[in-house]
Amino acid sequence: MNFPAESNDISRPHDYDHRHADVSSGWLRATVFGAMDGLVSNIGLIAGIAAAGASNTIVAITGISGLIAGAISMALGEYTSVRTANEQLDAEVITEREAHTRNPVGEQAELSVLFSKLGMERETAEIAASQVHANSESAVRVHLAHELGLSLDDRPSPWVAAFSSLLSFGVGAFIPIIPFVFGFGNLWVGLAFGGAGLLLAGALAATTTKRNWLAGAARQLLFGGIAVTATYTIGMLLGVSNI
Repeated sequence: MNFPAESNDISRPHDYDHRHADVSSGWLRATVFGAMDGLVSNIGLIAGIAAAGASNTIVAITGISGLIAGAISMALGEYTSVRTANEQLDAEVITEREAHTRNPVGEQAELSVLFSKLGMERETAEIAASQVHANSESAVRVHLAHELGLSLDDRPSPWVAAFSSLLSFGVGAFIPIIPFVFGFGNLWVGLAFGGAGLLLAGALAATTTKRNWLAGAARQLLFGGIAVTATYTIGMLLGVSNI
């Protein structure tokens, strides 16, 4: 086993042994969710209205409308959900700080028990809890991490999530309507574009998370196929003349 030359460096394995991706900003989930939602929703949308007998112009207008409305909705939803989650974290921090002020002895004893459950001997756990509680801010952070699995450092930006989902939804939703916007295709060409987009998006998402890219691509194509089947069937049953 090869360790760094400087003994002090062994406490920083991220400097020489491995790296972690930045998953705290919130952009990855919002981007993947937005792209997949844009693809699936607009593929299903154009399949439904095209199957009902709508012209290519109507399909293009409907697809663009779905893109704009969906992208704005996704951005607002991501912003609200992420901000709400951050506000909930802030509320838990306040609760924990008040508990430390009101009952510091009980909080320290609680942390000692938590350390014991992690495998520390009782005396070691009590010493560790005492040392942590020497700094009130550190004590709050440790309690949040061990009691609720929360970290003040993992606070995603609602703006990053909003813009990530806005852009990715727009790109995803635009792919299946490309043939209709530029006037060189029909429903089946649009579905082919959408299917290719699903395969690519699924493969990229799987690669980012170090999963099998083929399985990720197939999964997204399956989801899109379910949406197309449902909306195409409904469109066929209704028909433009019956609307």
